[in-house]
Amino acid sequence: MDVSAYMAESIRNIMAKAYLNVLSNPRETRFVARMQRSISKAERRRQEYLEKESLDVPPFLIASIATTCNLQCKGCYARKNGIAGNDDAKPTLSPEQWGTIFRDAAAMGVSFCLLAGGEPLTRRDLLESAAAVEDIIFPVFTNGTMIGAVYTDFFKQHLNMVPVISLEGEMEATDGRRGNGVFQRALLSMEMLRKERLFFGTSITVTTENYREVTSEQFLRHLVSLGCRLVFYVEYVPFDESTAHLAFGDEHVAAMEQIVEQRREEFKEMIFLSFPGDEKALDGCLAAGRGFFHIGPDGSAEPCPFSPFSDTNAARDGLKAALASPLFRGIRNAKALGWEHTGGCTLYEHRDEVEAMLKAHPEPSAAQS
Repeated sequence: MDVSAYMAESIRNIMAKAYLNVLSNPRETRFVARMQRSISKAERRRQEYLEKESLDVPPFLIASIATTCNLQCKGCYARKNGIAGNDDAKPTLSPEQWGTIFRDAAAMGVSFCLLAGGEPLTRRDLLESAAAVEDIIFPVFTNGTMIGAVYTDFFKQHLNMVPVISLEGEMEATDGRRGNGVFQRALLSMEMLRKERLFFGTSITVTTENYREVTSEQFLRHLVSLGCRLVFYVEYVPFDESTAHLAFGDEHVAAMEQIVEQRREEFKEMIFLSFPGDEKALDGCLAAGRGFFHIGPDGSAEPCPFSPFSDTNAARDGLKAALASPLFRGIRNAKALGWEHTGGCTLYEHRDEVEAMLKAHPEPSAAQS
């Protein structure tokens, strides 16, 4: 399968559905129409890099911009990986450095940059740097507890910043993982966004235990009533053997894809995205620049948020060097993207092999760079 063509077509479909969702809001309609033109230009830029420099530029980027969070969610990968919440959490780039990365990404043809953390809303200064890059849409993955009048005004002023509020399902599941009262606070934030007629979504971690519930008609109709028009389903990645049973196997991936396709037909007003989705249909994982890559708070260019290995720094070396790094190329050339895995994340399950690649090409120290 031609992954570039597949993803370009997927993006066009997403934007077409987004346009239909905002027809009653003239300001949002104008914004989506402009972004459709920008995304077409970005596709041409990516093709130029491929033809002239043999460099695959992905349409998606994930940036973990915050190292702090006001919650203590169970099984948080950002805390596990040392991105956020620990004494040894990674340092964070300055707003100017992040601004340079985002501008360079737009110039190279990146269309979407998912902002994560920690809690991104703890870093208003970095969000301002992102918002200024108007050719990229920035889904902001937030726990929803910090959205108030100030942030609803921010999102009204910057339509390329799309709040995506994390849930685990209904109240019992969400509060069970995120803490008492979080579900109701998230719903309050959704109500505030709905009243301002803002486009927003939700992110849901799916496991073998909850995927039927969070894809059910009842749950999705609840989201629609709250004004939610975008759903990210993110497959759970286990960090120890005690939770391995929660990770998807092939049968769960197949079932999930079938259910989501059915819901797309039934809920025309909603956009559904699955991560990582059916990797077999895409000839393997899309990490390491094939469809996306991750930049940590300190600028480390990593294949994926769940694979925190790096041999380049996007702030120091630039995005082109990151995409052409020995680690990224090694993962692709070694057919690592086709490794067998039980679910969640190919590179996480094969982290020993990825780490071996990194040791063969370690990141240069500041003195060497």
